Amino acid sequence: MAAAVQLRFARLLPMSRPAITAITTSVLRGVPQRQRHHALIPHGKGGRSSVSGIVATVFGATGFLGRYVVNHLGRMGSQVIIPYRCDTYDYMHLRPMGDLGQLIFLEWDARDKDSIRRAVQHSNVVINLIGRDWETRNFDFEDVFVKIPQSIAQISREAGVEKFIHVSHLNADIRSSSRYLRNKAVGEKAVRDAFPEATIIKPSDIFGREDRFLNHFANMRSFGGVPLISLGKKTMKQPVYVVDVSKGIINALKEPDARGKTFAFVGPNQYVLLDLVRYIIAVTYRPYFPYPIPRFAYRFVARLFEMSPFEPWTTRDKVERIHITDMALPHLPGLEDLDIQATPLELKAIEVLRRHRTYRWLSSEMEDVRPVKTADF
Repeated sequence: MAAAVQLRFARLLPMSRPAITAITTSVLRGVPQRQRHHALIPHGKGGRSSVSGIVATVFGATGFLGRYVVNHLGRMGSQVIIPYRCDTYDYMHLRPMGDLGQLIFLEWDARDKDSIRRAVQHSNVVINLIGRDWETRNFDFEDVFVKIPQSIAQISREAGVEKFIHVSHLNADIRSSSRYLRNKAVGEKAVRDAFPEATIIKPSDIFGREDRFLNHFANMRSFGGVPLISLGKKTMKQPVYVVDVSKGIINALKEPDARGKTFAFVGPNQYVLLDLVRYIIAVTYRPYFPYPIPRFAYRFVARLFEMSPFEPWTTRDKVERIHITDMALPHLPGLEDLDIQATPLELKAIEVLRRHRTYRWLSSEMEDVRPVKTADF
């Protein structure tokens, strides 16, 4: 009844058609709601040239995991907004991953909420992949893993984003000896409080062509051996393949029951760190000289590397993370619950480690390498 009175009153006033339309629209709608543009209605047979109906903002898309997530989104015909802080040459590899006009690059400031709002205002999906292995003068672990994700989650909820995916770590624990993992745990809670229906992904150490896991141990040959605390015999690892993690994120995006859940992504096999490092060096056909090193001595060496103005080879916090046993979280759903079969490390290690071989062994087959010994927690 009130709406009809308003319409009659609008007709009596000498106003233009746009003004009358604005008044009637505000009366009938009440609270403004986001509407999907007609160009985003799903259509096509699937693939890069179709439209999936997903508009995803991927924070951290220029990183290791980000390129795989963007590729999977582009392959299914999604429009991807890629906020970046780096040089333009650092995201050139992402351009071929989507059809013409489907990848939108947007410069942003992590501490500017208006900048974050511009990045998410037209999206129905937001994926946070922001991470850093070491602290800098401008951004410490609290900024990277707590404050920035919390701001993104809050603004995404205010903007009406339908799905929010946050990537944490399997060993995130407020009681951890690693500052990196402690802030990961605090960040999970901050995101959950800001966006209760967020989906949280907890992967173990991720391996792939551009990783800082297998490549890290393979590069240790420059130091005449592989230093490990207690020879790595007290540490258990369960690394997961980067493509599996990326597929898991996409499947969680499609799965309506994934909202508000936490997933643990791990590989199919568990390894003692000593056996894993021995296998990595064997694949590269390099001499293997493991030697124990006291924790305080390893941390002292890492402190010297932290003084480098460039990317440090290792840090004190990374020394702690490497020697922390992966958690077993059987109560959380995993890759198998998203219809993904985890890929064994032995099948993909050669793709990562071949470049560490000398010319003589470059084309050698994997049959010559003894398989890594698996273990149980």
